[in-house]
Amino acid sequence: MEFIPQILFAIALVAGIAFFAKNIRLIIRNINLGKKVERNDNRGERFARMARIAFGQSEMVRRPVSGILHVIVYLGFIIINIEVLEIIIDGLFGTHRVLFAMGDFYGILIAAFEILAFLVLLGVIIFWTRRNISNIYRFLGRELKGWPKNDANYILYFEMVLMILFLTMNATDYQLQLNEVEPYYNEAGLMGSFPVSQFLLPLFEGMSSSTLVIIERTAWWLHILGILFFLNYLYYSKHLHILLAFPNVYFSKLKPKGEFNNLQSVTDEVKLMMDPDADPFAAPAEGDNDAEPEKFGASDVMDLNRVQLLNAYTCTECGRCTSECPANKTGKKLSPRKIMMDTRDRLEEVGENINKNGSFQEDGKQLLDDYILREELWACTTCNACVEACPVGIDPLSIIMDMRRYLVMEQSAAPNELATSMTNIENNGAPWPYNQMDRLNWAKENN
Repeated sequence: MEFIPQILFAIALVAGIAFFAKNIRLIIRNINLGKKVERNDNRGERFARMARIAFGQSEMVRRPVSGILHVIVYLGFIIINIEVLEIIIDGLFGTHRVLFAMGDFYGILIAAFEILAFLVLLGVIIFWTRRNISNIYRFLGRELKGWPKNDANYILYFEMVLMILFLTMNATDYQLQLNEVEPYYNEAGLMGSFPVSQFLLPLFEGMSSSTLVIIERTAWWLHILGILFFLNYLYYSKHLHILLAFPNVYFSKLKPKGEFNNLQSVTDEVKLMMDPDADPFAAPAEGDNDAEPEKFGASDVMDLNRVQLLNAYTCTECGRCTSECPANKTGKKLSPRKIMMDTRDRLEEVGENINKNGSFQEDGKQLLDDYILREELWACTTCNACVEACPVGIDPLSIIMDMRRYLVMEQSAAPNELATSMTNIENNGAPWPYNQMDRLNWAKENN
């Protein structure tokens, strides 16, 4: 009977980690539905960017208030969970505060954890206020109605509960040590230092030791089970960025943000046209006869590359991109945040299709039109403000441009103004409707 708690803990731990691993495999599979892209060059620079941006949060503090609060919550939540290592050891072996063997340093650690827990709790409360009461523009977008708004609040509530459980666990543990109750009491001294939870002791004044043990054990179990639940909730939440921000920054584009990539098939065609010695009627190379022509641009998530799909999963819906978008500011429908959310939603829909059928079965839907409207795509000015604003290197513009390419090169569906300009360029060598021979008439009139 004495081993039942350890057995139950081991079952919960294995089940939680197994379910998490299953969901991670699904994410990797979905991302691999995209086209391969080479992003392993300049590894030293990429690792440096990852350390500076993903781990160091350097881009977050561009907006000091939300940035500093995020850094506190991020670092606090990560560092506090170092104690999870001790909880796992205690849970598996039936010990209590096994790391107390570290001596005085253990007291410093517990004190630091408590201070950080309080700061995380304070930061989360401020975040909730900013998101739900302050009417900040970037939290009022139409794409944040329903589940996205609720998801953000669920995470905040969950973090509040975890921090309260942590402090409650420590406070009752502290009181049990003062009461010299085994196994909480140690003759070598206090097992930890409790600068925050000591102020909670009046809440437990007059309670029997057995009641305190029940409260401490309940908080302990709920805390670790809550962490395992939170770990698996990430798959269904925008908070996947906690994990994916690191690979996303590593694989982000190192080239200047204004530099667009060329389609190799178009480049080859232009080279053929510009080469006076080339034979346009030459037979294709061996093996090319059966090759399917490459699709220009993207109309669905399978046409995007893997980094773009990783971007979609990494987006935390903070709205910095949308708040910087000049098209959005002028009332147009374009929201770079919505572009990323729509891409992720469609990718999840495709993934569910595969789960159900074993392989993707045509469902009559696609990213273009069913999720992202053409009006949104053509509202973009390609200014790169959204890319500059993202704190984890997400590139909504690349998806917009790939979908525009599809519209223009596969469907000839450019807006009338753009189609007219392109026709003028083809006929007149300029976007204006004037013959090349008449181009300098304005100069003659001014002589």
